[in-house]
Amino acid sequence: MDRKREKSLYMTELMTPDMANFSGNVHGGCLLKLLDRVAYACAARYCGSYVVTASLDNVYFKSPIKVGELATFMANVNYTGRTSLEVGVKVLAEDLHTREQRHTNSCYFTMVAMSPDGTPIEVPALEPTTDIEQKLFRAGEMRRELRAEM
Repeated sequence: MDRKREKSLYMTELMTPDMANFSGNVHGGCLLKLLDRVAYACAARYCGSYVVTASLDNVYFKSPIKVGELATFMANVNYTGRTSLEVGVKVLAEDLHTREQRHTNSCYFTMVAMSPDGTPIEVPALEPTTDIEQKLFRAGEMRRELRAEM
């Protein structure tokens, strides 16, 4: 049976004191590590191969995440090129007592699929089917063109 290729991945993690900065909020560097981890997992599962991070764009820190909150990382393959793909990641923080959620971070990773010998390999083409998927694909394509100009 041909299984549909997974384009999205969710990961939820409790924010603990070892992740805190001097203000008692989650340290930005710790958050970047988690973002990279979820982008890797999403891209590797989609490609069915090892991937490496080529770039990280537009990291927006909208609001701090506090120690003791749950952070949910929602990753999605937005765009595919020949050997690379864009993974968008959105982060929601949740207060465990009130169940209130807020959007705290968003960013875009470019990942490159790699063969076991360390050379780039082709990624499966993304076929957007819904209006939202088509919009995300076009936006990813535009970001890729902007990166190429830089």
